Amino acid sequence: MAIESSLGRPRLHLRRTDSTSDRARELALGGAPHGTIVTAAEQTAGRGRQGRRWSAPAGSALLMSLVLRPSPSGRVPPLLPLIAALAVCDLVGEQAQIKWPNDIVFARGGGLAKVAGILAEGRPQEGWAVLGIGVNVAVRIADLPAELHDSAATLGQTPADIEPALQRLLRALSCRLTQGDDATLRAWRERDALGGREVSWKSGHGRAQGIDGAGRLVVSLAGGGRATLDAGEVHLQTG
Repeated sequence: MAIESSLGRPRLHLRRTDSTSDRARELALGGAPHGTIVTAAEQTAGRGRQGRRWSAPAGSALLMSLVLRPSPSGRVPPLLPLIAALAVCDLVGEQAQIKWPNDIVFARGGGLAKVAGILAEGRPQEGWAVLGIGVNVAVRIADLPAELHDSAATLGQTPADIEPALQRLLRALSCRLTQGDDATLRAWRERDALGGREVSWKSGHGRAQGIDGAGRLVVSLAGGGRATLDAGEVHLQTG
């Protein structure tokens, strides 16, 4: 697979934008080559899954969206969100865990605090994807909205560390994209933050039992049996 060769080139850096992923999607639709990256110092409408906003003060977070056009097969790796999560963990460090499907977290007491988020979007039939990643590199928790103080985490670094962090992340992505699916699944399971924990979703609740070969969450049900969940809304039960 040759998809790892030129991540981060060409690059569009914006002082302020609504969403790096929206800009990257526009570039992808316009024919931007594989590896094109959009970065920003500030986002006014950054988003995660389920339409949530990504909140970070200007100049405090790594904000990037990457256009991927895999070759020679012409398809996006089916485990791309898992691959991206592992690359972010490589950047963040040994303490990083993955809260399925797309959050990078630190254990905090009995809960989990989010230090990074991932959003993979695209049109597989057209052979492209946009991979959006945000990492709280230099965020001060006190500067975030009060409702995020208990659920957010930071690397506690400085704004000067954001650019080096981006370069390390791109190198980590390049390496992770060369792995086979078995190696990706094995590495992901070692970082699983939900394994054995009680979780709930819109139509039920149970105990997380890791992921299957397609990256779906496997949950054992209280009444017996198992459920397999696609990348929907899952809540960690703390009570």
